Amino acid sequence: MSKDSHKKIALVTISLAGGGAERSTAMLSQMLDKNGFEVHLITLNDAIDYEYAGTLFNLGLLKSSSDTFFKRLARFAKLKKYLRQQKFDFIIDNRNRSNAFKEAYYLNYLYKNEQVVYVARSFKLDNYFPKNSRIAKQMIDKSAGLVGVSQEIARTINTTYNIDKARTIYNPIAPFEVKRESNEDYFIFVGRLVDKVKNVNLLIDAFAKAYTKNINLKLKICGDGPDKGSLLDKVSQLNLENAIVFENFDPEIHIKMANAKALVLTSHYEGFPRVIIEALAMGTPVISVDCKSGPKEIIINKENGLLVENHNIQALEQAIHTFATNEALYERCKANARSSVSHLAMEEIGKEWTTYLNNL
Repeated sequence: MSKDSHKKIALVTISLAGGGAERSTAMLSQMLDKNGFEVHLITLNDAIDYEYAGTLFNLGLLKSSSDTFFKRLARFAKLKKYLRQQKFDFIIDNRNRSNAFKEAYYLNYLYKNEQVVYVARSFKLDNYFPKNSRIAKQMIDKSAGLVGVSQEIARTINTTYNIDKARTIYNPIAPFEVKRESNEDYFIFVGRLVDKVKNVNLLIDAFAKAYTKNINLKLKICGDGPDKGSLLDKVSQLNLENAIVFENFDPEIHIKMANAKALVLTSHYEGFPRVIIEALAMGTPVISVDCKSGPKEIIINKENGLLVENHNIQALEQAIHTFATNEALYERCKANARSSVSHLAMEEIGKEWTTYLNNL
């Protein structure tokens, strides 16, 4: 797309490191920059791992070990000055926004007289709109736009707040050049080990049942988090240490995903899970629970993966067993994987964002 928009955009994010939301924000900066926007990235923490485009305003550099209330106010004053000086056409806010007091401060001071687009990157809307209904309504009413990264998120925002303002723009996929290099045959889970979100206990329970039918099954659980110790203990109690291996999240994770038989997702809730679309982009089929939201908007059951009822151990166990034994079905899903997410290429999602912002 030609560089003809000339709009000036600020992307506000907690950081550019860690999770899928932060990576999606970094990719958004690249897409907007490529399509002619002047992009500024405003990070609240000094954590920059992902590649980005545009000008970085890193407020995290001003943090110290003794981060007092007055020091935080001083940083916010610098942010207010930056917003005022730069005169952005739009501010796209990607932060978690659950604290009503803090959001009232953003709304009535930092973002006063600004054109703000709020992005919701998870189905757990309490993370993005405070439970205080008055503050949430003010945010929504005063916003220039609302974007949900799945159709279900956008629809739920509109239904919850009795509006027709939220729009869907999916997360994009970066181009991958990862070749299959291993003859290992394993299923893989990739994510932060926080069970109240990712529900890894469900995965272990289902895999244990599948293992009783096929002792050749292998599972790699790749990630770190507060529940890793209890999950390791559970695998030990089940005597499955040889079948279920825990590995830290590392820069080679995409190689591991590309070489896996299938990726498995068992979350209580998601947004538009990046791990699913990236696995499919590398030709790796997916087994996923039908959580809210995202999987059913990506997975075509028995065409590029298997979609099963959430919190159903038997259904998940059967899906793992099916992929391990039904070669024809598995190969069909594998053959369809890449093409099933071609519409999520950065170029295509970049066009959607450009059209959306130019029409606000």
